Formats: sequence, C-alpha cells, structure tokens
Amino acid sequence: MAEPGLAVRRKSRPSSVRKRSRASAQPSAVCSPVARKRPSSGGEGPPTETPCSNDSEEDMFGDYDSFCGNDSLLAQVDDMEHKYLQDKNMDIKAAEHIILWNPQSGIHQKKQDHFSTSESMVVLKTDKDDAFQMNENEPVDSNQESTESILDDLPSSQLLYFEKMDELSSGSRISLVSERRNKCVNSSSDKIRSPSSFCPDAEHRNKPADFSSDSKCDLLKTESLKDHLKSAMTGNAKAQTLQVSKTKQLKEAVLSEEICVAKKTIESSSVDIGPFYGLPSKVKELFRQFRGIETLYEWQHDCLMLESLQQRKNLIYSLPTSGGKTLVAEIIILQELLCRQKDVLMILPYVAIVQEKVRGLSSFGIELGFLVEEYAGSKGRFPPIKRRKKKSLYIATIEKGHALVNSLIETERIDDLGLVVVDELHMLGEGSRGATLEITLAKILYTSKNTQIIGMSATLNNVGDLQKFLQAEYYTNNFRPVELKEYVKIRDTIYAVDSKTENGFTFSRLLNFKYSSNLEKADPDHIIALVTEVIPKYSCLIFCPTKKNCENVASMVCKYLKKDFRAHREKEKQDLIKNLKNIGNGSVCPVLKQTIPFGIAYHHSGLTNDERRSIEEAYSTGVLCLLACTATLAAGVNLPARRVILRAPYVASDFLKKNQYKQMIGRAGRAGIDSAGESILIVQEKDKHLVQDLVNSPLENCYSNLLLELTKGMQSCLLSLVGLKIAVTHEEVNSFMCSTLLSVQQHLLFKEKSLSEIIKDGLENLIEKGLLKRRISEDHNSKCTLTITPLGKATYKGSIDLAYCNLLYRELKKGLEGLILESNLHLLYLATPYDMTSNCSPDWMIYLRQFNQLSAAEQKVADIVGVPESFITKKASGQAIRKNMDSAVVNRLYLSFVLYTLLKETNIWSVSEKFNMSRGYVQNLLNSAASFASCVLHFCEELEEFWVYKALLTELTKQLTYCVKTELIPLMEVAGVLEARAKQLYNAGYKTLAHLANANPETLVKMIEHLSRRQAKQIVSSAKMLLSEKAEALQEEVEELLKVPTDIPGTY
Repeated sequence: MAEPGLAVRRKSRPSSVRKRSRASAQPSAVCSPVARKRPSSGGEGPPTETPCSNDSEEDMFGDYDSFCGNDSLLAQVDDMEHKYLQDKNMDIKAAEHIILWNPQSGIHQKKQDHFSTSESMVVLKTDKDDAFQMNENEPVDSNQESTESILDDLPSSQLLYFEKMDELSSGSRISLVSERRNKCVNSSSDKIRSPSSFCPDAEHRNKPADFSSDSKCDLLKTESLKDHLKSAMTGNAKAQTLQVSKTKQLKEAVLSEEICVAKKTIESSSVDIGPFYGLPSKVKELFRQFRGIETLYEWQHDCLMLESLQQRKNLIYSLPTSGGKTLVAEIIILQELLCRQKDVLMILPYVAIVQEKVRGLSSFGIELGFLVEEYAGSKGRFPPIKRRKKKSLYIATIEKGHALVNSLIETERIDDLGLVVVDELHMLGEGSRGATLEITLAKILYTSKNTQIIGMSATLNNVGDLQKFLQAEYYTNNFRPVELKEYVKIRDTIYAVDSKTENGFTFSRLLNFKYSSNLEKADPDHIIALVTEVIPKYSCLIFCPTKKNCENVASMVCKYLKKDFRAHREKEKQDLIKNLKNIGNGSVCPVLKQTIPFGIAYHHSGLTNDERRSIEEAYSTGVLCLLACTATLAAGVNLPARRVILRAPYVASDFLKKNQYKQMIGRAGRAGIDSAGESILIVQEKDKHLVQDLVNSPLENCYSNLLLELTKGMQSCLLSLVGLKIAVTHEEVNSFMCSTLLSVQQHLLFKEKSLSEIIKDGLENLIEKGLLKRRISEDHNSKCTLTITPLGKATYKGSIDLAYCNLLYRELKKGLEGLILESNLHLLYLATPYDMTSNCSPDWMIYLRQFNQLSAAEQKVADIVGVPESFITKKASGQAIRKNMDSAVVNRLYLSFVLYTLLKETNIWSVSEKFNMSRGYVQNLLNSAASFASCVLHFCEELEEFWVYKALLTELTKQLTYCVKTELIPLMEVAGVLEARAKQLYNAGYKTLAHLANANPETLVKMIEHLSRRQAKQIVSSAKMLLSEKAEALQEEVEELLKVPTDIPGTY
C-alpha cells in the first residue's frame, strides 16, 4: 500500500479567530469565511473551516453593544484625527501606508491571508513582493503608531469606512492598497462564482505602486471624521446581512484556488504537482465519499508519477482484473478536465458499462463543474455542443466513439479533445468492433498531435505491436489486491495450478461431501459440494457454456440445498421476487421464482435490462449469494465473488481461450472483503491435456481486423478518410494507413499483396459502389484526387455497414413513392436492423395471425416491401412455394411486426410470449432497432431527397429508445433509470427531470421500494448532470444567437 503521505500537499497557516473585548487592547484578527487548510503530519487532512459563530449571520460590531454608548472610543478617534492633521511634516510615503488592520495578522504574512467577501468586508491578499509594504528599516512615526493602536480596536466594518474616508480625502493620491480593495468590493460576488478569480494575479502582484508626490491629506475639507464614523456605523447596523452561506463560500473559494494552482503546476515540468496529483484536495475527499477509497495502491501512485505521463506521452498499462486500473484512468481524466481544461473521450466496450460509468462519474461532475455526456445506443449528439465554460467528459461505446471523433475532425475541433481513454484495449483484436476501434485511434493519432491516448487492459500479450501503433510507453504490474488461487477439478480431486511442475498441476485435496446415488446422478460434477463450501456466507459465480445450462444449474443447485438456506435474508429475497413481478407486469420467470428464495439466480442475455439490473444489485448487496452466468458477465459490469467455478472449459461449443479464462477467474476475490479468491475449473478426463495447455499458455496475441472485416474495416476506413478530407489522394491514403496497427503487423497478416495494392483494390471497390469518385485536376499536373459522393457521405455519417448502404438507399427511395403513415409499421420496417434477420426463424402461424390483425392499409406495407399475403398463408398451411422469396425481407418484416406490437403494448413479457421468443431476444431487438433508427436518421440528414424522413425518424428513435408511455420518457432519460424504476418514481410524484434533480436522496429511499441510498444518490446526481447539460446547451444557443457577427457589411 502507498504511504499516506504520497500525495504532495501544499501547507498553509491555520487561521485563528479571536473575539474582541472592549476592556482589552490586544490586536485581533477578523473572522474570515475563506478557510485555510491546516497542515497535518501526513499531508493528508482535508481543508478545515475557520470557526465562525454562524454560517449566514455575522456580528458587525463584535462586542460593541452601542457606538453611542462608547464615548471614549469616538473621543479617541476624534483626538487621533486632530493629531493626524496637525503633523504637516509627515513623510508622504509613511502617510500613504497607514495600516488600517492588525499588523500582526496581516502585513508581514506571505500570500496566505484572505479576508471575507461580503457587503461590509473585502478580499485582500498581501505578499512580500507588494510595492506598498513598508520598509522594515525605516523609522515609524509615533503618530502613526498611535493611529494603529486605536484602530486595531475597531470592528472591520468601521475600519473599512475609515479607510474609504482616507482615500476620498487624499484627492489625486491613489494607493495600490485602495485600488485592490475597490476592485475586490466591486467584484466580490463574482469571485465566489468564478473559479478563475481566485487565481493569484501575477500582473497585479508585480505592478509597482503609483504614488503622487504632490498629494496631501486634506480631511479639513470634509466634515468631521467622527460624524462620518457615526453615520457609517448607523448604516452598517441597518444593512442586511448577505444571505450566502459562508461554508459554501469557503468550499468554493478553496476548490477554485486549488484548481488554479493545479493548472499552473500541471503545466510546469516539475514532478511536485500539488495536493492530489495536480488536483484539488476536494477530489480526494470525493473519492473517499463516493467510492470509500482512502489511499491509493503503491502501483497506482507509481503509475501516476510516471515521467511519460508528466510529459503527456501516450501510455498503455496492464494489470490483472480487479487491480484498480480504472481509478488511475479517472484521476488522469480529472486532471485533463480541471487542470488543462480540455474535453475527454472515454471508450468502453458495452452499453451497460457506459451507463454504469455515467452514473458513477455524474456525481463528480456536479461537484467539480464538468459535464458527463452519454454516447451509447441511440444517445449522443453529433457534433457535440461546443461548450464555452464547462468541459465535457464523453463516455461512449466503440461505435459511438468513432462517430464522435469523425464529427470533431469534420468540424475542425479534434484539438479540443485533450485525452482519449480506452478500456479493454485488447478489443482491438475482436472482429468488426476491433476494426472500428483501430480506425478511431489511427484517426486521432494522424489528425491531432495534442491528444493523449491512454489504453488499459488485463489481457495483453503482444504489447510491442500496440506500443508501435499508439507510439506509447508501457507500464505493467502483477499486483492484485486479493491473492488469486487457481484450481482444477478432475472427478472428485482438486489440483492446484502450478506452472513450475511438469504437467502444470499439483494435488491439493479430495472433496469431502457425502453424495447419495440420486444426487450423484443429478450432479456428477459435484457442483453442489463446491458451492456449499462458500454460500451463503460468501458469494460464488458459476460460469456456464450456454444460457440454458445457466438455468439448469441454478435449478439443480437449489433443488438439493437444505431448507436452512431459505432463512438467509428471507424478507429481502421476497422483495426481489416482488420487484421482478412488477417489472414483468405480473409475470416472473418460473426458474427465478424457484431459485431466488435460496439466494440463487441466473444471469445471461435472456434477461431484460430491468431484470438484469435488479439481479446485479441484489447480488452486489449480498441478497443473492450465487449466480449461474455466461461468459458475458466476465467482460461486463464488475460483480466479484469469493469463489469462481467454471462449469466446463467451453464458451458455447468453442474451447475456452486464455483471454476469456483470465477474465472469468479475475472475478475471484473482492478487495476489502476477502483475504483470498479462488477459481475452480471443472474438467472431464478427455479435456485434461487441452486444459493443461490452456492454464500454462501465454495470452493470445492481438491482431488487426481491418482486412478480415472488409466492409466494416478497410473499406469503411477508406470511405471516411476521403469524406473527412484526411486523405484525398492515393499517396495520402497510403501515408495514413502507415499509422495503423495493420501496417505494424503487415508482415504477419498478408504476404500475397502489398498494403498499397490492398488499398488500391479497396478504393476501386468504393468507386464501383458509387460511394467515391475520381476527379482529375485541370492544372498542368493533372493530379487525380478522390471525392466522396452524397451517398458515400451519408453512409459514413450514418455509420451504415457498407454491405447494406445501397439496399437501404433503394428501400428509402421506394418508400418515398408510397410511405404508409396510418401507423408506424412502414417506418419500423425501414428501421429494423439488417444484421438481426439471419438469426430469425419465423413461426408461420404467428406470422399469419399477426398479419390478419393488421388494418387494410397496414397489410399494404407487406405488399410494398415484397411479402404478399398469399406467401404467408401458404407457409402457414405448409403448402409448397414455387416462387423464391428473399428470406432476409421476409424475416425483416416479421421482426418489424414484433417491434410494432412492442411499441403498442410496451411490455416485453407479453410480446415475447405472443411471438414465442425469449424476452432477452426481444430486448436485444429493441435496443438494436433504436440504435439502427438513429443511424438511418443521420443517413437521411445527409441526403436532401430524404428530407421527409427526418422528423419521422427523430420521433421513432425516441419511441424505440425508451419504449414506454410518453409521460415516463423524461425520467428514463436519466442514466440508471429503467422502466420499472421510472414507474415507481412517477407514481411517487417525481414526474419531471427537475423533480429528480432537486429530490432529497433520503426522501427517495423512504418513498421508493427496493431503492438503496447509493442508488438514490446516483439517480439525483445523474438527473442534476442531465439538467445542467440541457441548461448549458440552451445557454450556448442563446449566446450564439446574440453574438455580433464580425463580417457585417460596412463595418471595419
């Protein structure tokens, strides 16, 4: 563990508050609402507030009960005034520096004293460089000393007025002190709101004072100071106290000042970068408050202090799962947002993880003043709004991240992106998504020299290739917060994985569990024996090859468990079943109904979003102690366990890869809870040698997929390069491709053709498809350049797969001839994703039944797309079909029937039963359709002929995204609020975004069933963030409208 004092903190003097006494002549300090941080032995402590008697009220006169009843005070002031005026030979410089506040608490301090900002108090800063500071070697006039001793006893509001009168009476004489104070009085309210106002101003600090040698004190021209003082005190007594919490001013002042210091230090080459890695100490407090993180691990400190990071070099870092990689990334992200004032893009692999991260970081955004924007599914604005004040953290999936980068390049704003963070960097080697990620990173590297790239992963092998591609430094560590012990079970023997032995295994123990003959038949792999060693006291995950196997294992385990397991947190388990029933509108999965009372559930893609969220939350809080899950959980949300069991070394029918194995076993061991984590891989005798190779082999290499995924890889890349004008000639395209991972690995991936030849073939193919065209320049060089066609531009702007772009264009064009708008069925057909059709097997009786329920106009849609009623009828009755039909069109229409029914009923359960589909499949179809509808909308926006689709598809996209009654949509816009939760909130009276943003989390917990305090706080923070984002967008729009054009005719 890192030492507590690893974060370098600036120390400042503690303030003191001494109450004035009428009887005492001791000098005293004014109570300031701007707190100073107290130094602590370890440099750790948070800033402490200066003790004041009240947050919102202040005693203007200290202990003076009445200025009228204190004649001796006014007599002293009067006497002092006469003495001051009688001294004609007083040195002008000394007169210029009459000190109106306590010299012990002010004039000789260095940069540390800050006085209150309120109606009767001003903010002052003094330091050793100020020109108005008195020379200590010069003799001080005795009259001046008496002035100071008398004035030390006055309340601050009277001192301020006295100084004001002195300034007014000085005529043309203007001191630097007066200038500063006047400036502070005029802008005191701005200083509280504006972070930059707390930055030390070097220009003012170093500016010499401008003293006039001819100016003389002439108070005789004004009425008596005594009368003025009486008048001032009367006015002060009547003045209303500024109703702003001093604590709030304090916190904002300290935070803003620290951000300013951090900005300056982070830009310097010094390694000593401020309170918390160049960030305000408040950030550390927020990590403690929101995450429970007290200190960083030693490797995290080492990584954050790397010289390469200080120099803003690209970085790849790799650690085992659960090592704390994300925290390092988040600190780097906050440095970029707060100190360098640049936008940040964070790319995550799955929608669920994006939403989880948006929820988690929104609370930081609210406290630290930046925006968190979600780019996943159908959400995201292209190009993003250009913010003048706040910076944005874009959290995106791989596909949305690519579209976002394209839009920033197109609008010449790519340099606004200071940092790109990629989680699960090994995804570069995974199919079309890997190709898209590679293109995104290559574009950033090629177009912006100021954008830093940080990549992280738990499963990287050929790091050298990735370093060359990203021009990055590399950091790795084997640290795990909890020790992981790997085991393999063969029959009833458990072996420890040991790479030092010849066969990789060493004997550990025999299973000690008495099996009956019936139980032996039901559970030949001894899963119950392995499970009951840890549950219900600890948690356990069982990874199964298929979704059906997950459900079977969950059912089997609970069938043979003792009844005692039902008593563990019984009420909370009943609440979970009740919650799932509400989600399903009265329906609940019979398997879950059977297993949840024992603390067991399954987790796979067959669950709806709401069900999955409820089960994950129940597992995280310990209500469920065992999940039977598929491999997708290992790459998804973080759900660790004491023991991880791999049911078989297979994912579906494919043998397990080392990367997958490492991700699964990486879930074992919960930091701060378990002393150790353990994984057990169940192996059959026939797979023993394969498993020996698996556990002892290195991780798989990560290879470019640009060539393997032709339409989503190489061709898509070439099209967008020309469309964004990154490269418009063959030579420029070659130059760009040299900055890809494909170029680094070309000697491994292809030998028949050179990279240049592959590029040439790809460009020719795009020209044949009508997406690009050649243009010969008319100058003497006759240079050939490439330009994009309108269809090509629409294709890359809409992120449409090149395999379907011409088909989509034809279908949209055909729709213009006779778009059926009696219902949204025709539009739904156009928005049904092409890649879902191959997995669809229509039930012909259901197909016919659904067709017959349509109106005559809706049935006409089937004819228009090419699926006549006669075809459906013959298929349903089992008759032979002579005419060949396009199965993709037939399946796509069937899926559009599912979506049409879903939008009408808004109930996934009832629709899945009606179409005899799993509810998870229906949920996936809905999510894919919402995303594809958004893509089609962007496609149509680029083609003027499709103007009619714009408004129609905008509304349809919203309906598909939320698929709920209209009144619930504002609530479901909030990250983390799904349909079931939205219904609860709406019924409790929270009907708008403003209601949620201003809600009290404690009240939410009391009013909403099954809502934890942590969830309530996240919902409120997410709502505040969304509200702030929308308000900022409107404000930006207003400022843009009111902006005076610089090119008005007739102006110079």
